[in-house]
Amino acid sequence: MSTEPTRILVLYHSRHGTTLQLARQIARGVESVTGCQALLRTVAEITSIESEIAPRDHTTSSDPVIRLEELTHCDGLALGSPVWFGNMSAAMKHFWDNTTSLWVSGSLIDKPACVFTSSSSPHGGQETTQQSMMLPLFHHGMMVMGLPYSEPDLHTSSQGGTPYGASSISGDPVNHGGISLNTQVKTLAFAQGQRLATIAKRLKVLN
Repeated sequence: MSTEPTRILVLYHSRHGTTLQLARQIARGVESVTGCQALLRTVAEITSIESEIAPRDHTTSSDPVIRLEELTHCDGLALGSPVWFGNMSAAMKHFWDNTTSLWVSGSLIDKPACVFTSSSSPHGGQETTQQSMMLPLFHHGMMVMGLPYSEPDLHTSSQGGTPYGASSISGDPVNHGGISLNTQVKTLAFAQGQRLATIAKRLKVLN
């Protein structure tokens, strides 16, 4: 049996910090599982009119930019992006558009994955954004996991949380005002990371 830790990649793009907060909470859930290690990574920004007018607050993250080989060697993936017009962010999509070599080699086939997001309003497109992030994962042959209703907070949370994955309201995108995650959202994100790590660890033993 391998003594190497089960490595879970928590890959995110965060403009004003809420998706980053979710990523941190998911990482805590991952590391609550014995023998599991969370690797927090972000994606490179791309030049756009929007980013020139309202640049990303780089103080929100000190995590390294993802390298393709880190995806190859991970045992599981949690993928997060803020809602951009009901879709994943341009920076996140640009990253996945450049993973053809991994698709050709089948490097991600049968690895478990989950998604998470944040939006500026309760009905701002959280679920469509989560679905948009699932699409490249399915094409890579990953086993995409949701967040089951056995989590009590999924029934009552008002700030975020969907059966597709953890989510949160992020605040005012015009004035760039983020908000802290409430207790229910933190609990759901932690549970999602814990569930992903548990499944990834079991699969690693079987392989």
